[in-house]
Amino acid sequence: MRYWLMKSEPDTFSISDLFNRPLQTEHWDGVRNYQARNMMRDDMKQGDQVFFYHSNCDVPGIVGIMEVAKEGYADFTAFDPDDKHFDPKSSPDKPTWIMVDVRFVRQFSRTISLKELKQYPALADLALVRRGNRLSIMPVTAEQWAYILALE
Repeated sequence: MRYWLMKSEPDTFSISDLFNRPLQTEHWDGVRNYQARNMMRDDMKQGDQVFFYHSNCDVPGIVGIMEVAKEGYADFTAFDPDDKHFDPKSSPDKPTWIMVDVRFVRQFSRTISLKELKQYPALADLALVRRGNRLSIMPVTAEQWAYILALE
């Protein structure tokens, strides 16, 4: 099993939105970065654990846990000209973009803020806290995962 962190703006899709979906499961669409796409396509496996991170909000931080419920498949939003994630170069027979399905596991009792995460030397190598890292999906080591869980 691998560990991940996935970012979403809570005004667009929050951990509460995931909780309220049928079967508490939703596809994670709209990723338009090749490195993040490759992780979803090649590395994410069913059962992998994922930190849900709220970004671009008053207190950005980790708010809960979800798991990969379905491995990578074509991001169908890229085929819809009326969708904001439309990509005319992507097609069902040769998709450019990939998504996974995620399932709610639990919400944290508090937000573990980015500011707090940056304070711990043990997390200095966490991609999230490194300067210039803007990926919406990033790997988390087993050690980092355990350390963050202990902060809750």
